[in-house]
Amino acid sequence: MRDYRAPAGPNLISRVASFYDWQNLRREHDLWPYARSTSTAPQARCEAKSDTGASFSGINFASQDYLSLSSHPAIKQTAIDAINQYGVHSAGSAALLGNTANSLLLEQGLSSFLGDREIVLYPTGWAAGYGSVQGFVRANDHVVMDILAHSCLQEGAKAATQNIHYHGHLNLDALTRKLERIRNNDKENGILVVTESLFSMHSDTPDLGAMRALCDRYNATLLVDCAHDLGSIGDDGLGHMGLQNMVDAADIIIGSFSKTFASNGGFIAVRDKATAEYLKYYSATHTFSNALSPVQAATVLTALNIVRSEEGRVLRRKLMDNILYLRAEMTKAGLETLGDPSPIVPVRLGLEGVGRFASRHLMALGGIANLVEYPAVPQGGARFRFQVMASHTKEDIDQVVAVLAKAMHDADIEYRLGHEGNPSTGRSPSSPSAEVA
Repeated sequence: MRDYRAPAGPNLISRVASFYDWQNLRREHDLWPYARSTSTAPQARCEAKSDTGASFSGINFASQDYLSLSSHPAIKQTAIDAINQYGVHSAGSAALLGNTANSLLLEQGLSSFLGDREIVLYPTGWAAGYGSVQGFVRANDHVVMDILAHSCLQEGAKAATQNIHYHGHLNLDALTRKLERIRNNDKENGILVVTESLFSMHSDTPDLGAMRALCDRYNATLLVDCAHDLGSIGDDGLGHMGLQNMVDAADIIIGSFSKTFASNGGFIAVRDKATAEYLKYYSATHTFSNALSPVQAATVLTALNIVRSEEGRVLRRKLMDNILYLRAEMTKAGLETLGDPSPIVPVRLGLEGVGRFASRHLMALGGIANLVEYPAVPQGGARFRFQVMASHTKEDIDQVVAVLAKAMHDADIEYRLGHEGNPSTGRSPSSPSAEVA
């Protein structure tokens, strides 16, 4: 896809046609696994359609519903009650009458969960990530971020400043060099250090304590994006920040409701009222976007209450049992999982061609998982991203591992047959992420 990212030519419309030609060629050969839609609720087993309208069904490891709350009876009843009371629309930005009593209650609940921080709500998690950088950083400031930081964080940085410094993934030595170099040359302007508590393509996490110490040494501000692990990991549901006892370490915490909290939306959590009020009027995705709907705010609050309850603890234990069982069974089947145990289980495929064939076979065999390929991951590092739910059963896992093993075996054969004379088996080691010194 990178080949079509910057098309050339004077006509902004006609010059994009080559992308569609390439995309449609893949589609015609059942090698375009994106833009699929569910025909039923996104549960452990579901029915779905391809982007051409072809129906299929299978074991669903492609939906982001880690605690399986999207179909929870209390969540659905909350949505019905909210519709009956407020209708379905916030009908305004949060700055202009868009908030409801539900959003104010959600702010209070999140504040309590995150140690009495001030909360600013956003209509999507992407908007929260973008606004967290764009809202604070100005043209002369600096942003230092992990090379694998989410696109919302990278785009927010590009909108705010040209002083963007990437460091190699989880590379503390490289981060130290960047901060030292910046502070030696600029003692007047701000530095925002950006990381994630769980990186979604690699399922790994940074040393937040070490990053906090570096920020203190170089007078920098630490931002942590906890979109994927907040609510779903740890006995208390505080994710890796909780596991590392580092909830207080982050100056800015951002999160998304779309992975664990059964809704769209996101938030930014900061330490004091003055910072929150500034964000409300200077982060564009808050000021100039419609507020969360009353239905979204109500369902997220109910999900949060479940997350913080004994039921939530039970669901997290069930989820982790499923994660560990899936990873173990993948290993037994000769498949390579990446990263650390989390609701995201990346399974290495290798070459993009093998990944595309494997995705086609997996869907045909009744398995549903998301293919991730370059440039979202390093070239030659294609992978499936399995997303585990608390509601998956051991039978679901056993079946999906079996069909994945067959799909990858068949993909290897198909790839080799299409590349006779090429000594590659199609399962070459993935290229490392580009390290930025």
